[in-house]
Amino acid sequence: MTLADPVNCLQGKHILLGVTGSIAAYKAVSLLRALKARGAFVSVVMTAHATEFVTPLTFEVLSGERVLTDLFHMHEEMKHLHAPENADVMVIAPATANFLAKAALGLADDLLSTMLLAARCPIIVAPAMDGGMWTHPTVVEHVNRLRARGVVVLDPEEGPLASGRIAQGRLVCEEKLLDAVQSALCVHSDWEGEHVLVSAGPTQEAIDPVRFISNRSSGKMGYALAEAARARGASVVLVTGPTALARPSGVEVVSVTSAQEMADAMCQRLEWATVVIMAAAVADFCPKESASQKLKKSDRSSLVLELVPTPDILTILSAQKTKQILVGFAAETEHLLEHASRKLADKGLDAIVANDVTQQGGGFGSDQNAAVVLTRDGRRREIGLMPKRRLADEILTEIKRLKDGGCASTVIAGEEDRGNAQ
Repeated sequence: MTLADPVNCLQGKHILLGVTGSIAAYKAVSLLRALKARGAFVSVVMTAHATEFVTPLTFEVLSGERVLTDLFHMHEEMKHLHAPENADVMVIAPATANFLAKAALGLADDLLSTMLLAARCPIIVAPAMDGGMWTHPTVVEHVNRLRARGVVVLDPEEGPLASGRIAQGRLVCEEKLLDAVQSALCVHSDWEGEHVLVSAGPTQEAIDPVRFISNRSSGKMGYALAEAARARGASVVLVTGPTALARPSGVEVVSVTSAQEMADAMCQRLEWATVVIMAAAVADFCPKESASQKLKKSDRSSLVLELVPTPDILTILSAQKTKQILVGFAAETEHLLEHASRKLADKGLDAIVANDVTQQGGGFGSDQNAAVVLTRDGRRREIGLMPKRRLADEILTEIKRLKDGGCASTVIAGEEDRGNAQ
């Protein structure tokens, strides 16, 4: 069973669909039909304001079950507890800004918000609201709080809104909603048989025995990719620079310090690999000479270091690759797409994943990140801010799609290539 098999994946699953008072409530009817067509059992919960847009009868006819609307007038005792306890996933689509606030603050003043607190299954929230509301600081704060708890909050799309404005606020398309449900429910074994070689963390280039040149990389993204690949069935080797992270379970770990050591370790294992994810933050330069003894400080003298370039590991791997898919990461602070496109062309890559390290909530050392995937054939996918472990799965899914599409080689360069790691 894989993510590409949605019928079997959702067959027999119990989905709790929450609908709030947005003009986009009518789109939940189509989502309900799509989930039912894939064999899922769907129970619908509507807020009072949602019933002003679409009648409960519409959902009852299509779901075959009574729609739940009122906390105090239910025919089944403790339904607000039993329904979420029995659900395999809870989906709120559309979710208003008001609902996001209640969910983030733990308020439970109606049936749907009460069920949310009782749920122990994966939760997916798809906001929809008018222009300007999605980027309001309060809404941003509530979304970040929910994501920090593990709730999947899908970014709304940009386009025409009910008010006539063109802005980000439209309910995400049905295909992306279904992908999110499948990702939450499906068994991930789509990487079984793959040999994945991942690099992670910074490198340290010695000035003397106690000093070195390095960068701000935490290694979290590379470790998350190794964990995600292993969880989806791959055999994984992780080549890591110095980090404070725990070793991923079930992954062979090779520890290195310098860029040269990392280059040697990656090249030695290249032939074994079917996929190479170059997620390490390799220092761009190293001292031409490293002192054998600690350099002493002098108040009246300055230290001048002559620096030379370190090995460009991605370029070396690209020149030596045979059957492998190559993957890397590169971060930017400005002109994200312009710089990413240039790297895509200059390094002869098939794809690049770029991220803005100045983005609020992401950046160096953060547990969250966002990325934009660009491919040589002109495709582009924006992945919103989310925990790095989940982002790792999204990146692996993109690589899998490229691989299944017949790409001879794919390099995803994004967060952590050549001194640009987090």
